[in-house]
Amino acid sequence: MMHSHLKKSTKTSHLKEHNKQNLLRKLTAISIIGVFATSFIFTSIFTDQFADAGSTKKIHFTQTITSSQDPGQGYENHQLALVLSPNKGTLYDGSMTFTSSDPVQIVVLHELNSKESKGQPIWTVDGSTVYGLSLIDLQKKSDSFEFTGAALAFRSLSSKEFTVTVSVDGWIRGQPTEVIMQKIELQKDPEWSLSRANIPATIPMHKGVYEGNEIFYIITDSSDEDYAKSLSEKQHWNVEIAPVIANVPEKALQKLFIFKNGVRGDGIYGFQNEVFSNTPSQESEYSALRSIIEVSWKIGQKPTIFESEDDVITAEEGGRIEFNETGIVLNTPQIIWPDGQMIVRSDKEVTNKMSYDGGQIIEINKEEMTVTFVAHRGWGPDGKTIYYIVTDTTPLGPAKSMGVVFSPSLSNLITNSGAVDLFQFKNGIKGTGPLGFQPIITDASLGDANYSPIWRIHLVEWHNVKSAKILETKSDIDSFHDDDLLSVSIARPVNSDHIVNCPLIDPFQ
Repeated sequence: MMHSHLKKSTKTSHLKEHNKQNLLRKLTAISIIGVFATSFIFTSIFTDQFADAGSTKKIHFTQTITSSQDPGQGYENHQLALVLSPNKGTLYDGSMTFTSSDPVQIVVLHELNSKESKGQPIWTVDGSTVYGLSLIDLQKKSDSFEFTGAALAFRSLSSKEFTVTVSVDGWIRGQPTEVIMQKIELQKDPEWSLSRANIPATIPMHKGVYEGNEIFYIITDSSDEDYAKSLSEKQHWNVEIAPVIANVPEKALQKLFIFKNGVRGDGIYGFQNEVFSNTPSQESEYSALRSIIEVSWKIGQKPTIFESEDDVITAEEGGRIEFNETGIVLNTPQIIWPDGQMIVRSDKEVTNKMSYDGGQIIEINKEEMTVTFVAHRGWGPDGKTIYYIVTDTTPLGPAKSMGVVFSPSLSNLITNSGAVDLFQFKNGIKGTGPLGFQPIITDASLGDANYSPIWRIHLVEWHNVKSAKILETKSDIDSFHDDDLLSVSIARPVNSDHIVNCPLIDPFQ
């Protein structure tokens, strides 16, 4: 009996190992693309006519997948349904919608080298080929999701088999592996187009006052978490937490007076509108970064409406009001000011390939008190999708080109921790980035301790354009830089420091 049991156990073990090896070979097998005269295919049998790792293909399909045991080391008790298989040098980007028989997690894999695999979640079958693991724990049976990575799958934490029907619409760059019943269209030029690379983002506006005239402005970021939460609830739109902007030097800040009592109005606390110390017309002084001074009327004083910074300071000096210098910094870009406003695009259609030139705003609606920006898509340091808007910059050339406010005071942040690094691509694969190449990569994302809406621009340049690849993460840039395949330099258009106010936002809220 014991001998029979051992034979059966050994046979089962061999069978499991055989199945794992088969799946590994399936994951790493290279399928070659064949194209009919119409340039579309509906098959998983390929020829080598277009086996070009630099090519880009459109992908669109719907299929039902049955899960099997996850072959990843340490995940053997889980079930995995593989949608897009990993293959060296292949990158997928797009959106998908799914319906599953059981609640599932979304798994996105990212290519790593051995140096990058330490200290982060990984997925590997054989221990030598390692992928970074991004796990989106939706625990839902249906949803929609945008992805960018080297592979896409669904996972269940139980050992029970599940089925999932998924519709994918996106792009493949590189040489795809087994793609079942997929519609693939060849792109002749080496170009990478993110899905939903540009989308509209509607943001609430507030009214302020400068020298007796109205100002319309937005609030995107706060250095203080409690203040961010309070403002988010008041305007029903997220104010992001950016602790590092509290480190901004005074020469890069301006004052904003917020009223805690007094005459009722449309201000943040329900009293009179906020008073600004300047506007973009005071070019050398203007900054969207504002240090917050809370103003309270003293008991026994009759409140009046203040229309200028001088009025407020005079009242404080006369003992009628008191200041609370909070130390909190807000990012408050002005949209309309007494003798000007941000440029509104003449072309209102938001497309993937729209230019950064000609303005960043689609519509200003004073009745609804909203402004609609173009939100641009890029990647955070870990390769996750980010969206950002552009409100002001220095020097003058880029400001005019993008149709945003010129703010020379931002140059004071070139070496300050209140600014974070952002990487634009000067050459390489054409795409939806600001310079016409691949999307940007930032050195911080929303929720990171070092996140700031203020970015210090760096330029990434491939030494040999033919060897250019799509890079997703900050570590990708570092790795190729270490291998001397590209250079990274601080951007200095017309020999000036290039700093941009690009708040990261959630355009879907």
